[in-house]
Amino acid sequence: MTTVKTDTLVDRDRQNVWHHISPYNESSPPTVFTEAKGAWMTDHKGNKVLDGMSGLWCVNVGYGREELAKAAYDQMIKMTYTPMTQSHQPAIDLAEKLNEYLDDDYMIFYSNSGSDANEVAFKIVRQYHQQNGESSRFKFISRYRAYHGSSMGALSATGQALRKYKYEPLVPGFLHVAPPDSYRRPTGMSVEEFNIQKAQEFEEKIIWEQKETIAGIIMEPLITGGGVIIPHPVYMEKVQEICTKYGVLLIIDEVICGFGRTGKMFGHMHYKVKPDIISMAKGLTSAYLPLSVTAVRKDIYETFKKSEENSHFRHVNTFGGNPAACALALKNLEIMEKENLVARSAELGERLQSELAELNDHPHIGDIRIKGFLMGIEMVEDKETKEPATNERVGKIIAECRTKGLIIGKNGDTVAGYNNILTLSPPLSCTDEDVNFIISTIKDVLNNNK
Repeated sequence: MTTVKTDTLVDRDRQNVWHHISPYNESSPPTVFTEAKGAWMTDHKGNKVLDGMSGLWCVNVGYGREELAKAAYDQMIKMTYTPMTQSHQPAIDLAEKLNEYLDDDYMIFYSNSGSDANEVAFKIVRQYHQQNGESSRFKFISRYRAYHGSSMGALSATGQALRKYKYEPLVPGFLHVAPPDSYRRPTGMSVEEFNIQKAQEFEEKIIWEQKETIAGIIMEPLITGGGVIIPHPVYMEKVQEICTKYGVLLIIDEVICGFGRTGKMFGHMHYKVKPDIISMAKGLTSAYLPLSVTAVRKDIYETFKKSEENSHFRHVNTFGGNPAACALALKNLEIMEKENLVARSAELGERLQSELAELNDHPHIGDIRIKGFLMGIEMVEDKETKEPATNERVGKIIAECRTKGLIIGKNGDTVAGYNNILTLSPPLSCTDEDVNFIISTIKDVLNNNK
């Protein structure tokens, strides 16, 4: 393999590329990746690392799948593009496939990213209430620590102060309640009692804000990028009851949790809930091409079929529902079925739970949270006080994992003082050898940092 001239490539990057959510660091230039296969990536120096974060929680079937590239290529040769003001067969086939998984009737609206999908959801919900004669309903409730996107509406729903800092004021009408962080529940309170209390905060907020003004609640089945906060089942069920009681629509953000990540096809399927709207992205195509979906219950869609002027949904997305992306998504889902990756995710989660249990005695590990092939390790300075670990402690662990060839993440730039959760979200297609490497590396690094 020919090694690219490192200095030239890095210099060119430094001069031209503005990196996402990364502070400038003169002494630590960005890694330039050149190849990837399975769970492994190769950088511009020829070093190999296992991508324990699937990129940004998204490369669910792993890298280098030629059948995905071929599906996109074949569709591009046949028909490169048509706007979704009309239609094409891959979009139709994919919509049917998604409804098959959801085992329900939803209308599928295509966009490019999770942020886009949530923006669409907010607009649909507001217009829906307007057309039902409830124009006072415009507010949305989400949770602190949750992330719903980087566009202005999605960022307004996001409950991470550091993501918003210096970009405010944002869009009015977005409210927040505390997350169901069971690790930090009051002493003597059970997990179930605590989760019921946290769910009831939605009802309190609805009442305090005047119930006729609340349009929707948006939540991930579990908070992912904000710290892998996993609710007790009673929490989601209680929130659904509150939505029904007050005529509030429930938007479930499956951008990360969807497509097998939690051990079921969709994260909300762990709970007894029926979302009004579901946003999807990331694992839908395993990030091989941009594509997202806002799935809308059909009875909601019916209100947009009225004959009155401006009653249709006046939203357009140039690249949303691209034929090649839809064709690739179908092939991606076919791979997931063929390789039984949803069940594999659940199996790997159980393995992580079992083999990393010994780390619960680590003096700086407060909590280990796992759902499917998704894990958060909450680092603390003191197990008794639960004081969050410093950025230095967390950064050292991430750096040492990287030195040993494993990329892990953290809940970075979320809430000041609470960016202390190590995150892991590897490809669902990881081999047993890959998983052995992940587990042994995490154990070695953490045991060397006591």
